[in-house]
Amino acid sequence: MTLVTELDLPAFDYTAPDFAADRYHRQLAEVRAQGWLARSPLAYLVLDREAGEFFLRSRAAAFPGREIAEFFGITAGPLWDHIDTNILNLAGEKHRRLRALVGPAFTPRAADRWRPVMRDLLAQRWDTVAPATACEFMGAVARPYPALTIAAVLGAPAADAERLQQWSNLVQRQFDISALATQGPDIERAVAEVSDYAAGLLAERRRQPRDDLASALLAAEDDGQRLSHAECVNLVVNVLAGAIDTTQSQLGHALRLFAAHPDQWARLAADPGLVPRAVQEVLRFEPITPFTARICREGIEYRGVGFPAGTIVAVCAERGNREGGGEEFDIGAEREARLLTFGAGAHFCLGANLARAELEEALRFLAPRMPGLAADGDPELGGVEGIYGVDRLPLRWTAAGGPRCVI
Repeated sequence: MTLVTELDLPAFDYTAPDFAADRYHRQLAEVRAQGWLARSPLAYLVLDREAGEFFLRSRAAAFPGREIAEFFGITAGPLWDHIDTNILNLAGEKHRRLRALVGPAFTPRAADRWRPVMRDLLAQRWDTVAPATACEFMGAVARPYPALTIAAVLGAPAADAERLQQWSNLVQRQFDISALATQGPDIERAVAEVSDYAAGLLAERRRQPRDDLASALLAAEDDGQRLSHAECVNLVVNVLAGAIDTTQSQLGHALRLFAAHPDQWARLAADPGLVPRAVQEVLRFEPITPFTARICREGIEYRGVGFPAGTIVAVCAERGNREGGGEEFDIGAEREARLLTFGAGAHFCLGANLARAELEEALRFLAPRMPGLAADGDPELGGVEGIYGVDRLPLRWTAAGGPRCVI
């Protein structure tokens, strides 16, 4: 067995001055051509799907949230408390218990019941755009739509959606190494504020239960004390933080991809039955979590390579996904390989079904209303260390009538 530290591995450096997110696919492809492992500044990259699934499913590996926080000197306070109790950082019986309690709220059937709400919200957002034939899509649709959806799912007022989106954007940066190094106080302040908000929402739902997720969590708490108040608050914060910024980013990339592939957009508009496959292709081609970290809790041997305890690996969903489908964006292609976009194993993304439903409803709604979709300027892309987002996405289309207007 050869230790991973002894291997001469190619390097992928997302901190390099000339690194650019819009060409990182090519850079990763070049590194992948040299093998299934590579070095990065903080982790060893795992570049093929089979190896990725192995590390994501291994009980000897775990998400290194606490270790990353400690590396940046975060060992106490609201941000540390959030990280320490985050369901991503839990394992064993405690993790299984929380997943079992909240799992029923995130089944495909549970997600489907919110589809009519999603359609209404999309229609409301479209009213702010039409009859114009251009907009800055992130501000007009992609940011407010998931925030409004999650507000409805949780039972929060729609008027709070903008605040929820801003909190989500900041709290999610706990997974972004660059942001932790430069925005730690802002992230901590957002965690404290959204935790107070979640506690207030739960207190209101305790007084007046409704048919929403906050009320469901309280029912689970009250039934045999299976969920503590602190656990309820943390789960609400996890939903707010994890289900807004991610979906807005994935929707932004979806429209960016379709603007670059107008034939695919026209095909989708003509055949709404392709919507689920189109969402799958977007998730495959441009995952907004390109790298998912794991730390080896004990020594691990895989393919004759030893990974000592304490080694951090980063599973590359971007390469793993493309291994099963190639480098072409095609919503009509048959794809059989499982995606790594939502992870794998015990920590498979709890909100995957809700995210898919939101994306499907958005593409089904938008495709017939935005014929001739095209870029109306260069997009502004975020970094790839945490959530790979889209900061700005100017788009235009050719629907008859209406002035051009940038929102």
